[in-house]
Amino acid sequence: MEIIVVISLLVLAIILFASEKFSVDVVTIGLLVILALSGIITPREAFEGFSNDFIIILASIFVISGALSETGLLNKLGSRMIKSIRSKTIFIGYTMFITGALSAFMNNTTVTALVTGPVVGISRKLGISPSKVLIPVAYASILGGTCTLIGTSTNVAVSGYIESAGLEPLTFFEIFWIGLILFGTGFIFLLVFGNKILPNYSGASIDKEYNFKQYLSEIIIPQDSDLVGQRAFTSDLSKLDIKIFKIIRAKKEIIPNQHTLLEKNDILLIECQINDLIRIKESAGIEVLADMISRSELQSDQVTLLELLIIPSSKLLDKTLKEVKFRQNYNLVVLGIHRLGGKVSEKIGNVRFRIGDVLLVQGTEESVEAVRNSKDFSILGDYRVNMFKERKGVFAASIFLLAVILGSLQIVPLSIAFLTAALLTVVSGAINVERAYELMNWKLLILIGGMSAFGTAMENSGASNFLAENIMNLLGDFGEMYILAGFVILVILLTQPMSNAAAALVVLPIALETAELLNADPRSFAIAIMLGASVSLITPFEPSCILVYAPGRYKFIDFLKAGLPLTLILLIIILLLVPIIWPLR
Repeated sequence: MEIIVVISLLVLAIILFASEKFSVDVVTIGLLVILALSGIITPREAFEGFSNDFIIILASIFVISGALSETGLLNKLGSRMIKSIRSKTIFIGYTMFITGALSAFMNNTTVTALVTGPVVGISRKLGISPSKVLIPVAYASILGGTCTLIGTSTNVAVSGYIESAGLEPLTFFEIFWIGLILFGTGFIFLLVFGNKILPNYSGASIDKEYNFKQYLSEIIIPQDSDLVGQRAFTSDLSKLDIKIFKIIRAKKEIIPNQHTLLEKNDILLIECQINDLIRIKESAGIEVLADMISRSELQSDQVTLLELLIIPSSKLLDKTLKEVKFRQNYNLVVLGIHRLGGKVSEKIGNVRFRIGDVLLVQGTEESVEAVRNSKDFSILGDYRVNMFKERKGVFAASIFLLAVILGSLQIVPLSIAFLTAALLTVVSGAINVERAYELMNWKLLILIGGMSAFGTAMENSGASNFLAENIMNLLGDFGEMYILAGFVILVILLTQPMSNAAAALVVLPIALETAELLNADPRSFAIAIMLGASVSLITPFEPSCILVYAPGRYKFIDFLKAGLPLTLILLIIILLLVPIIWPLR
């Protein structure tokens, strides 16, 4: 009975992870509650995964990576290295190398978020479509993470799990050479075939790209209009759900705020639905100057357009424009949103932001300068960096390097080395405590800790043994290599609806049990599954791919064309090299 319960919960978890109806942390905690109440695991076992030292390692890396980003050090390093390049091929290769090198020691999503803005800007400067560069950037960040223990959360989670299962954990650089081969293969593949495989998307028209279903129009307020003296945000126009983007007053351009009053002869650039435009036309006291306006009228010497990429550390995530008081806090007007999986169909004010959303905004040069180093988004096409904590950034980087050296040489336990580094970055002022907590990916930490406990439930219930025996009966005659290949393919497929770490932790208990039945080395199976989870490039659901999806104007098929053949090549490399480096017997 317990086996049926656990397997049913596993299937339910995969469905819920894929549907995204509920947050992954909510699903994970729900699973733990059910397993504990049913007696399949004890309360101690339910929360044991959260006390594992790999949770401390991951949390510390979030803080250190955040400090390096907050000080502007990584932005400055990346921009200086990339913007001097003038050749297209060298630019793409150099960008991939820098991204992969940083991702070997940092969270790959953070690295992707940092380099995307400068890469878009330099691509446009060189006359290269960003769509030719951004998929290589995302893939380089993912594959770069396969080189060290801390390169991805999956590596850290798998190492922690196999240690709890009584196996030797991974050392810091144990997977370096196979990771380097995987990264090098992806690097060469994209340089050789990328130009043919990757799309060349030129900039779409502003209304098509950002789904302006409403009309952009221009009206003038006559001297006797009732609008004279009304506040822009609470005027009769706002009651008609009409958005005022810009006011032209005596040849001066004004971005309205909550204090702006409308005056006679003001020319207003507005957005409204077609019915509202007709109503305005028929209204006395308001004159419509144009039914549609162009990009040039939205942008001028005084007012400019720019694109903002929502990054993982943004406080805008899962909030609407109204909830964060966007216009008041940033003095920018959101004109449109571009999102993974299609265009936004609801009103902009009701949209809850996700990682990877690109906002088309309008504002003054002063407003743009004020948000240049914002922690909430990256400016696409911008590679100017304001370095405001240089010494503290260098200090944080030095402490991080020292932690890597001490931890990798096992002079100090890895968890203590990184926790000390995180503590020192906070004490030094490179990042404050409140910001450190904001940058912590709590959902991922809960997911990994909870799924570790789920592995315990599979062992306690006998579900892992049951599934392993059935796999043996089904595939045993083919030999251990075919069974290993089956597990690696399974984890690659599961990473599509689930996170990489969760997919690996779901498959691991069954794989380790199967290896025992085969009298093979369970650790070899674990490493192959871990690497398989990290090289799944088939769809754009990996966070790094989500970040580049909208800036590159990609379609789903673009990732399939580039990622499927590369994933198959990497799969073959894993199956060939893992049994050689970590013999099955």
